[in-house]
Formats: sequence, C-alpha cells, structure tokens
Amino acid sequence: MGFPERRLRRLRRTPALRRLVAETRLSVDDLVAPLFVREGADEPLPIVSMPGQVQHSVTSLVAEAKRLSSLGVPGLILFGVPDRKDAVGSGAFDPDGIAQIALAEVRSALDDELVLIADLCLDEYTDHGHCGVLDARGDVDNDATLELYQRTALAQAAAGADIVAPSGMMDGQVAAIRSALDGAGRSDVAVLAYAAKYASALYGPFRDAVEVTIAGGGDRRAYQQDPANRREALAEVALDVAEGADIVMVKPAGTNLDVIAEVRAAVDVPVAAYQVSGEYSMITAAAGHGWIDGAAVAAESLTAIKRAGADFVLTYFAAELAEQLGG
Repeated sequence: MGFPERRLRRLRRTPALRRLVAETRLSVDDLVAPLFVREGADEPLPIVSMPGQVQHSVTSLVAEAKRLSSLGVPGLILFGVPDRKDAVGSGAFDPDGIAQIALAEVRSALDDELVLIADLCLDEYTDHGHCGVLDARGDVDNDATLELYQRTALAQAAAGADIVAPSGMMDGQVAAIRSALDGAGRSDVAVLAYAAKYASALYGPFRDAVEVTIAGGGDRRAYQQDPANRREALAEVALDVAEGADIVMVKPAGTNLDVIAEVRAAVDVPVAAYQVSGEYSMITAAAGHGWIDGAAVAAESLTAIKRAGADFVLTYFAAELAEQLGG
C-alpha cells in the first residue's frame, strides 16, 4: 500500500504521537560522565578547550559525583592528572596515586550509588606521553606494558573501582588484566575494553585536560586503530570478548556509527561508545557562538549513537542532559 492510502506523517503529527512510536529512547540510564581529578588542586580548574569541564580537586570531585548521583546518572569514569610523571607511569599503579585516592574518596562518600569506572592506561603518568613503556628504540613495548597494566588494575580495584577500562590498545591487555584480577581474588571487578579505539584527530581537548604531550611530536598510530579500517575493529572486539571483556567500547562514537552497529550485531556483551572531547568541544564551541542549539545537537548526537546500537554512552554532556531529562 502506498500514497495516498499510506501517509507516514500521520504518526508525526503531535508530540505525543511521536513519543508513542519512537524507536530509540535516550535516558539518563544511558549516560556515563568522564571526570578529571588533578593532584594538588585546591579547587576546580577550568579546561580551556573543553568549556564547562574542569580538572577537579578531590573535594570537588566528590561533590560532582554526588550531584551526578542525585541526577540519576548511573556511573562515572575517572582520569587522574598527576603532579609527577616518569618513564614507566608509576603514578598509575601507585596505591597513593591521585586516581586511587580519588576513587577511594568517592567510594566512601557514595558507597554503591554510582558505578565507578577507572580508565586504565599509562599515558597520563608517563613523561613521554605514550600508553606504555618504551623499548630501546623508543617504541611502545607491548608485553612489558601488560605487567604494568596488571599492577594498575589491582591498585584501582583495591581503591574501589567497579570496572577497570584498559584504553591503551595493547595486544593481550584484557587477558592479562583478567588474569591478574582473578588471581588476586577480585573476580568481582569487571573489564570494559576500549576494543575499537581509533587513532583519531578528535582527542586534542582531552590531551589538554590530562596534560599529555607525546614526546617528539609523535603519535599513537602504531597501536591505536587506523580510522580507515572497519573489519579490523570487529577482529579487535572479538579478541577482547574471547579474552574475557565484560563490556566492549567503540571510540570515538560519532565518526564510527557504522562500527557501533556492526559490533552490536556481532557480540552478546554490552556495547559502550565514547563521545569524545573533540565532539563535545565542537558542539559547545558552535553553541557558544550562537550557531546551533547546543542542547538539541547534543541530544540528537547521543540519540544517533544509541540508535546505532550502543547500550550506554560516555559523554561530557551527561550532567547537562540528565538535568534536561529530569533525572
């Protein structure tokens, strides 16, 4: 049956009709807030390239976690910004490192009200800015890095993380971390794998936020995934699931909706997607000039990510959107 008998506009006529037949629904339950905590900070420090976002002090981080919980946001992912960096990123696995201190404080303040996810990587903590330790040639040593990831996972679990999220794109990272956690009696801690993490040009503001500069003007294309590749993403995801990942992630989200859809069809574990700093900053910058309705564009972009198949989204718009949704 076609026009004029069939008229698809009938079900678009009123807001109530549109709600009734909506195929994708964006909820506060779909949101995870990325937060930064700065060692030695006495107050929140604005991140210039990410308007509205800050490097938190431990005190302000706890307050923001409480606010997120009151809005109904179910989880946060934490990134530490240390005062001191070294060649092996020792602050990442130091029990007294900034991320571990902050995780423990949030856990103490909120108990199980929020899911606490700890980003598990070394780049914020290394003086060369790479996600692993370097060999004699200056390349990232995959296998030597895995042992440090294991130590980091155990430190984060001890500090109160519900989920550890390895983001370095080292081969074998999920299996190594799962083995370490299980061997230490922490089989309760889940692993969210940055499984398809692309070497994207959209990470610039994030690197400002965590104060990371890659030595010698280098990049991470030797270990993060080529943005031209789709089949490779499915292979990465399959390996991570086989190694024990409880959740897999696609990053960035907005430029990889096709990958999100294919991953969702391929696996039976939850699929996360990360709306990254560059996506956030482009929307907020355009909104700041009055060129777009920032709130509407944020909601539309997140709905598209959900429509592609993501079960939840890591987004810097989490609190703002939760307020709009009445969380």
